[in-house]
Amino acid sequence: MVQLYNLHPFGSQQVVPCKLEPERFCGGGRDALFVAAGCKVEAFAVAGQELCQPRCAFSTLGRVLRLAYSEAGDYLVAIEEKNKATFLRAYVNWRSKRTENSRVCIRMVGHNVETPFSENFRDQMSILEMPLSEAPLCISCCPVKGDLLVGCTNKLVLFSLKYQIINEEFSILDFERSLIIHIANITPVEISFCVGYVGVMSDLEVLILKLELDPKNGERVHHHPRKTSNPMKQTEEGISNELSQLESDDFVICQKPMELLGKKSEQSGLSVTLESTGLADEQLKYFHIQHLLYRRFAPDVSSYVLPDDIKLHSLQLLPIYQTGSSDGKKLSQEKELLSLFCFFSLPHVGYLYMVVKSVELMSVYHYPEKSQQAVLTPQFLHVITRHVGYWPPLCSAVSLLFLSNNLQCFTVRCSAAAAREEDPYMDTTLKACPPVSMDVCALRIQLFIGLKAICHFKNHIILLTKADAEAIPERRESPKRLLSRKDTSVKIKIPPVAEAGWNLYIVNTVSPVQLYKEMVDYSNTYKTAKTQSCIHLLSEAHLLVRAALMDATHLEPGEKAELLEVFKESCGHLGDCYSRLDTQHSHLTLPYYKMSGLSLAEVLARVDWTGEGASQKYERGLIFYINHSLCENLDEELSEESAAKVVQMFHVAEPKQLPHILCSPSLKNINPSTALSYLRKLDASGLSSILLTLTKAAMALKMGDLDMHRKEMKSHPEMKLVCGFILEPRLLIQQRKGQIVPTELAIHLKETQPALLVASVLGLQKNDKIGIEEADSFFKVLCGKDEDTIPQLLVDFWEAQLVACLPDVVLQELFFKLTSQYIWRLSKRQPPDTTPLRTSEELINACGHYGLIYPWVHILISSDVLAYENYTEDLLKLQSLMCGPSFDIASIIPFLEPLSEDTVAGLSVHVLCRTRLKEYEQCIDILLERCPEAVIPYANQELKEENRTLWWKKLLPELCRRIKCGGEKYQLYLSSLKETLSIVAVELELKDFLNVLPEDGTAAFFLPYLLYCSRKKSLT
Repeated sequence: MVQLYNLHPFGSQQVVPCKLEPERFCGGGRDALFVAAGCKVEAFAVAGQELCQPRCAFSTLGRVLRLAYSEAGDYLVAIEEKNKATFLRAYVNWRSKRTENSRVCIRMVGHNVETPFSENFRDQMSILEMPLSEAPLCISCCPVKGDLLVGCTNKLVLFSLKYQIINEEFSILDFERSLIIHIANITPVEISFCVGYVGVMSDLEVLILKLELDPKNGERVHHHPRKTSNPMKQTEEGISNELSQLESDDFVICQKPMELLGKKSEQSGLSVTLESTGLADEQLKYFHIQHLLYRRFAPDVSSYVLPDDIKLHSLQLLPIYQTGSSDGKKLSQEKELLSLFCFFSLPHVGYLYMVVKSVELMSVYHYPEKSQQAVLTPQFLHVITRHVGYWPPLCSAVSLLFLSNNLQCFTVRCSAAAAREEDPYMDTTLKACPPVSMDVCALRIQLFIGLKAICHFKNHIILLTKADAEAIPERRESPKRLLSRKDTSVKIKIPPVAEAGWNLYIVNTVSPVQLYKEMVDYSNTYKTAKTQSCIHLLSEAHLLVRAALMDATHLEPGEKAELLEVFKESCGHLGDCYSRLDTQHSHLTLPYYKMSGLSLAEVLARVDWTGEGASQKYERGLIFYINHSLCENLDEELSEESAAKVVQMFHVAEPKQLPHILCSPSLKNINPSTALSYLRKLDASGLSSILLTLTKAAMALKMGDLDMHRKEMKSHPEMKLVCGFILEPRLLIQQRKGQIVPTELAIHLKETQPALLVASVLGLQKNDKIGIEEADSFFKVLCGKDEDTIPQLLVDFWEAQLVACLPDVVLQELFFKLTSQYIWRLSKRQPPDTTPLRTSEELINACGHYGLIYPWVHILISSDVLAYENYTEDLLKLQSLMCGPSFDIASIIPFLEPLSEDTVAGLSVHVLCRTRLKEYEQCIDILLERCPEAVIPYANQELKEENRTLWWKKLLPELCRRIKCGGEKYQLYLSSLKETLSIVAVELELKDFLNVLPEDGTAAFFLPYLLYCSRKKSLT
């Protein structure tokens, strides 16, 4: 369905001062208009609102049949007719044509220019002759690369744009015929070409192809035309041959309508092959064809129509480029294609397809009258329509025919489709755009007298009008005669008298901002009615501005800034509509308000609060936006009045969300007594939950009512309170300006219930409500510590993480945090700032990562207990970790330097470390020197299995040596030697035992061990 609005997209107009009646015309880049009449082409300068002025003129070989301009290369190309022969010519360097009699250089395409003559090309126009084996029918220039595509019967010829480099400062434009596309059984009426995409249209068929690059190495590939053994095509040809014999004045044979998209279009029956014609030293740019779209129409035999009423017209490929690459200073060759759209039309219906990543029909345009020609732009579709009537309307033998013309302006969905191609965040909670499927509308139907042709360039519409001579009575033929394919002579008869008047107009389209404002004003008529029409018209206005921003090549910096402001304003209007109307798309309120740049307070100021109270109805779009905004931790604090309105709104519309929104930082200024009154109403209504309890406790704490706070906190067990904090983390942790801020409740729990606080934050991390680094920062900020200082509460949290064995926690990283903190405190003799929540014994019992401390370690540190009584727990936890099964001992070595071995604590840690690294002999030496009483427990613990030989290879000789030296530790060494001999006597045979005993020892001392060793075999 096409909606009709009475807007004004057309602005001022001016007459082009042509000398002869225009036959063909086209736009020339940014500032020129070409008009062909007779055997001459006139160029006019077009600059903004200034009057159109003649620029230059040049003669053609004959009458111009087709005319096209390419901004890439700045050349004009024409199909000209002389003496019933057609010629293809390109006009290069036309801007140097000062007068009509100025010198012109004519050269053959691909001809190498001699250097002496090349200097003449700087200041004179050149005409390039392009010979073809068949007559050219239609032409199209690639708007990006400037290549030229020529349509002939059953084939298309591609001329690639190139430059002949004469010297470092000068090059001339030239073409190379590089490719021929053979398409069997089709005569192109119109073609369109853009960046490898080819559109071909006959009277009733449309074919869209893509010339694809060689993905491997771009090597030259020759494709020669050959017959395609397509069964569908062969069948159709056979039927066609049979039916052609049956055609007569009484029958019309029509093929079945068909639409094939994507790969299915290869089944169209059309044979398409490539033939390379480039030079041997050039690489073929394209190597194979991809079929994108094939559509065939059939005449409507149910109505009595003229043959012209069933022909296609106005084929066009419209490119839209990446916004970032649409800098006006860049060459067109540097533009990056974002989306491509294909338009073609029947007399009463137009079709718009998207053909880049996927091929799909976007819009169908139903014209109220018969169309003659249409032109597609990124913002609009302009259509010339013609109404044919008879007077009198009765079926009399003679009727008078009369004509009227209209210029219709329709909206298009190109910018909506391109926006989704360009931005991956489109159609999310961040960004939105009106849907491609939205009904199109007609903005204006403007009456013109005798409209004949139209073209578009920049912000101008070029119109050719010619008043028809007075129609004469004509005899209306029978319907059967009109439908005959063989009779095509039925035409409107004009007497060969004096020529009718004509004019060529330049109609300036109004600026997007001006038309946008008119559309917004128009939409206000629908606002109070709360209909979809308001959204539809505002969506059209939004797409108009979006399309103007995408086509930024013609914008000045000031215009672009104004468009950006208007774009934000349009987003605000759409946000208002979706927030006030109860539609299935009310969720779009959020992205549109986000794109508008409006703050939450500014949005609330746009809300109609006149019906405030319990009876007030708030639409779900507004509720969705406010709820989502309050959950995003905005750096915006609402005033007390606005916060109260929000709370009242949610109490009416979404009471279950009330505890959640009260935790938002944006509602920091809410009066706690007001909030509590609404929370009590929820409690009274039966909506009782742990989250409601915690929210009431937080508000009571904010009011300073500690008794109420304690009452609420004691109403549920601790684990249930943890679940409540998991449901709403902002009860404890909030973010403002990117910084983590603990709440008043978190600060209070730190002093009164630190274990609950640690368990709650651990629950948040376990449920992915907070990250590892965020949790660490939270405890540092909570305890008032800087980044380099670790509070005990954070150490408690790390220990709790180890106990909980969270899967996303990197275990060794957590070990590093704990051991580095334990070592730092031991080295600085710094006690924890608060009492640890768990002792070493509790950690060993609760967590497998904390191992049982070896007995010899206890003996080692027991020699100096008093020196470490203030930080014994840190030492025990560090030793327990090092004795655990998961600890990577090598990671701790670089950090042991601050912990001196001169202290017992440091000695125990270093010996533990060396032991885990299997440096047993060095550990034995250290223990014999510093703590002999720990040697035997150490040996019993560590010297097992493959290390058991160290008893007699290391420990026994070392004890004997130290006993010989005597000293104050003599008795300790002697008792250790006796225990060592007892172990060795058990382990070794008598002969081996004798070999390990010292040669200068007293026999009486060693005799009991020798006797035991000799008897153990008989005993066993």
